[in-house]
Amino acid sequence: MNKDTNEIAVFAGGCFWCTEAVFQRLEGVYEVESGYTGGTIKNPAYREITTGRTGHAEAIKVQYDSKKITYKELLEVFFATHDPTTLNRQGADRGTQYRSAIFYLNDEQKKIAEQIIEELKNDRIFDNSIVTEITELGPFYSAEPYHQNYYNQNSSQGYCQFVINPKLNKLNSTFKNKLRKEIQD
Repeated sequence: MNKDTNEIAVFAGGCFWCTEAVFQRLEGVYEVESGYTGGTIKNPAYREITTGRTGHAEAIKVQYDSKKITYKELLEVFFATHDPTTLNRQGADRGTQYRSAIFYLNDEQKKIAEQIIEELKNDRIFDNSIVTEITELGPFYSAEPYHQNYYNQNSSQGYCQFVINPKLNKLNSTFKNKLRKEIQD
């Protein structure tokens, strides 16, 4: 880790177990933390998040080396590994806590996110309109310990097999050159 090129990105793209598993595999990403952001409740717990009444989204905080992977590249992976056209839903997971969102930390991140969405629209990558919100990051609350590194510790569970594995397969085929060396082999 180089503290001069250390940056943070925060995304919500459905269940954080899925997004965490995807971003953990990228070269240049050295930490991914599951948590909650975008709502009004301080220090929320998972049982509160699941009600959909806190305003928070299940999100991930990605710490990365911007010399190895750029914010734009992270966004390309983000948009390719979830459906940014479904409002408050990813697959069977429904509610505002599963919304598609980019929580920017500065004006540059906001600008890049807006540019990527405009490019995706112009290139007609998706059949439906992109509903991903772009919001300034407020407080980010870490999820409970059992949510951290979930896929790597529970990959044989049904949800991991049927929901996360297809996302990882897409990541592996679409972004092979962005994967950690030990995953490419």
